[in-house]
Amino acid sequence: MTILWLKAFHVFFMIAWMAGIFYLPRLFVYHAESTNQETKDQFKIMERRLWFFVTPFALLTLILGVIIMYLYGSAWLKVSAWLHAKLAIVALFYAYHMYLYRLVKVFAADKNTHSPRFYRFLNEVPVLALLAIVILAILKPF
Repeated sequence: MTILWLKAFHVFFMIAWMAGIFYLPRLFVYHAESTNQETKDQFKIMERRLWFFVTPFALLTLILGVIIMYLYGSAWLKVSAWLHAKLAIVALFYAYHMYLYRLVKVFAADKNTHSPRFYRFLNEVPVLALLAIVILAILKPF
């Protein structure tokens, strides 16, 4: 029963993290489109607060995921090829999360060089990665 509670909270924190991961690049789109300095300054505050708000969810997702894998054991981990694929995508999400932090810093310094279109693309790619994770975790295709 304990593992089910861990899984429930793991999924909850992952959803909360993904909500921020999906919204932050959308803020970048609006920020990149803005020409008013007051508006840009407001976006800076929103971006920074959002990143720091969702980062604990990313950490809790990771911690709970590691605990769940530990409880299932190394024998299970070795034969779960689907999990290896999922973990590779998850690693990319953490790299993406850190890249978003870099962009928060770029916008804070008023040094953005990317177009709103770049941020729109950056906003859409994680959706496909999340779909792959869900398919791997639910269907366990291999």
